[in-house]
Amino acid sequence: MRKHLLTGLLCLTIGAQAQIKKSATYPITPVPFTAVKVTDAFWGQRLKASREVTIPLAFRKCEETGRYENFVKAAHPSDSYKEEGFTFDDTDVYKTIEGASYLMQTYPDKKLDHYIDSVLAIVAKAQEPDGYLYTYRTMNPKHPHEWVGSKRWEKEEDLSHELYNLGHMIEGAIAHFQATGKRNFLDIAIKYADCAVREIGEKPGQVKVVPGHQIAEMALAKLYVVTGNKKYLDLAKFFLDNKGKTSTHTEYNQSHKPVIEQDEAVGHAVRAAYMYTGMAEVAALTGDKDYINAIDKIWSNIVNKKLYITGGIGATNNGEAFGSNYELPNMSAYCETCAAIGNVYLNYRLFLLHGDAKYFDVLERTLYNGLISGVSLDGGGFFYPNPLESIGQHQRQPWFGCACCPSNICRFIPSVPGYIYAVNNNDIYVNLFMANHSDVKVNGKTVEMKQSTSYPWDGNIKIEVAPKGKQNLNLKIRIPGWVTGQAVPGNLYSYSDKKTLGYTIKVNGKAVDSKIEKGYFTINRGWKKGDVVEVHFDMEPRTVKAHPLVQDDQGKVAVERGPLVYCAEWPDNDFSVLNVVLNKKPSFTVEHKADLLYGINEIKTDAQILSYDAQGKIAAKDVKLTLIPYYAWAHRGSGEMAVWLPNELRATRPVMPPTLASECKIDASYKVKAISAINDGLVPKDENDRTVPYYHWWPKEGTTEWISYDFPVEKTVSRSTVYWFDDAPWGGCRIPQSWTIYYKDKNGEWKPVENPSQYGTEKGMGNDVTFKAVTTKALKLEVKLPEKNSAGIFEWEVE
Repeated sequence: MRKHLLTGLLCLTIGAQAQIKKSATYPITPVPFTAVKVTDAFWGQRLKASREVTIPLAFRKCEETGRYENFVKAAHPSDSYKEEGFTFDDTDVYKTIEGASYLMQTYPDKKLDHYIDSVLAIVAKAQEPDGYLYTYRTMNPKHPHEWVGSKRWEKEEDLSHELYNLGHMIEGAIAHFQATGKRNFLDIAIKYADCAVREIGEKPGQVKVVPGHQIAEMALAKLYVVTGNKKYLDLAKFFLDNKGKTSTHTEYNQSHKPVIEQDEAVGHAVRAAYMYTGMAEVAALTGDKDYINAIDKIWSNIVNKKLYITGGIGATNNGEAFGSNYELPNMSAYCETCAAIGNVYLNYRLFLLHGDAKYFDVLERTLYNGLISGVSLDGGGFFYPNPLESIGQHQRQPWFGCACCPSNICRFIPSVPGYIYAVNNNDIYVNLFMANHSDVKVNGKTVEMKQSTSYPWDGNIKIEVAPKGKQNLNLKIRIPGWVTGQAVPGNLYSYSDKKTLGYTIKVNGKAVDSKIEKGYFTINRGWKKGDVVEVHFDMEPRTVKAHPLVQDDQGKVAVERGPLVYCAEWPDNDFSVLNVVLNKKPSFTVEHKADLLYGINEIKTDAQILSYDAQGKIAAKDVKLTLIPYYAWAHRGSGEMAVWLPNELRATRPVMPPTLASECKIDASYKVKAISAINDGLVPKDENDRTVPYYHWWPKEGTTEWISYDFPVEKTVSRSTVYWFDDAPWGGCRIPQSWTIYYKDKNGEWKPVENPSQYGTEKGMGNDVTFKAVTTKALKLEVKLPEKNSAGIFEWEVE
């Protein structure tokens, strides 16, 4: 939107739509982000990047891509408006305001505050008199967006996203209210929520629909907590109670059966995580045993069968979805950034319900690995998928047309301070370890808390506890599973080394002891100002193995240290990290690199590279393997990366012997490092194999593309085989429309080969073509892409 639309606008004053009542409570009470000031080096860098880069970038993109303009148009509808973009684009505005609101609590900023008020003035003017606020219907009522339908809520269970927009509006409005004390955004959200309460239900004149893309459930429950108005919790429960009882029945959006009958995580991982979070909210706020039983079963299914070692969820790009039990591929892992954020939300709500540290074990694993990997260290680049293996086809992007992941990062990173502490009666839970100053309310009394630590680089934490006067408290310190020998709750991952880590806890210099219950070490005493708790966790590199039913990780291990998962990446190793094999009993060294990737600890170990020689014999070469934290990969250019590393021969991928193709120089119409996949000698087992490296022309569609091989000397060839990459139905690549092989003649001109057999396009197998022998120094594969899709190749063999 043009900048003048944001200037000169006064803050809109809206009459209070609802009085804030006494808040409803969870079994465990959150300590809000407004009470915590993070001073941590690790998270301080992330918060600084969010404040200086990510959120300004998101606001700028809202201007440039017409997000604000949509609200202006909705305030002045016209039949001439052409509705472009996605029906959920409104949420990018709400999510960015949410993140900015969290930041303003830590970094007060009058200019930013005024900017947000000016944006909210535009948003408020787009709201219809009865509270409905959905720009993609309102801006051009006669010709709405094709996903919208002819009347309100008509396509809610399909693509309209009306309730999804409401959910993000509520989440943003609550953060803004809590951070600033202003009601201008909260009143807009309450008015829209009231509209939904009036119009959706089973009473005469209401429509019975449930969210097609979930998040309204968790947001409405949170609105109940903030306002004390039970109608919002009732609507959240109505949406959940009726999932699977309307006209939509699909695993994709978890409507295949009623929620209390579900026991497996299925379908679109982001939708699922948001719905499961809503279920946990309802369970925590109502005590409904059916909901508690259902969400506990679903969580157990995730952590025992569907969770990546990085804390990511969502195995496949087919529907951005959970796969089958134990289906956890690495190179094709989807692990959407938004899904990782949803996984944090789910585990946090389950902690508030049950008060068990195991949920924070999963939350911490996700937070330090598969979530923050989704945004670059400088705050300006983003991953949609977060794979666990790459040949260079993955790089963070500065933005996306569908910008849900960048805007979700905007709102999440600044909210991290709100996850550190929680309270319950006389209990103070210390759940995360990062330097901070906090004022924690316990039974109406303020207790000052101060943490000092270099976590996650070492396991030393100093906690200063300072009540106003002497106060009896139970300080409950989480002892992470990685300390006690449990990689994750359940048996999906386990430590494969024989190490036993320990910990010590001292109060005012004297060691104390306590029985660990639900993962917490409890110190019960009368606390006074000046009391200091010193926590030490042993922190060493460890190897982890996956459950034997995880096919892609058989014969492999991952390396962890503390809460961090490590990976091997190309810039640190002058050999292929995909061909390496670890020693069966590896030893590790740790070295701090203050000037690398904003400061990291590197891990080094001895390993070997296996390869075939010219006679087909296996040869081994000793190498020194360097690993870096997984979150820090893909910051130094595109190339190879692997989390899971072979330590058994059955899992190794030896360097293949030289072939005519492998000795060629490759050129292509679309040049990326992943092109090395086409002559690496690795072919897929079948059409669904995503473990083998591949090259593709995405995002090109309908064009004619090419790859060429230049031979070192003239060669005589008469046969070629191509293995096509096709990720239908959800991906963008399909088998090509047609293809042709050319050779370079004596004059340097490209000529089609003569008398070719059929140019095949079968998936999952070699497509052989024979032709009249030619003696040449170069071959070219010319490919006509499908009209509305791209195409790709696993391997191109010539002989």
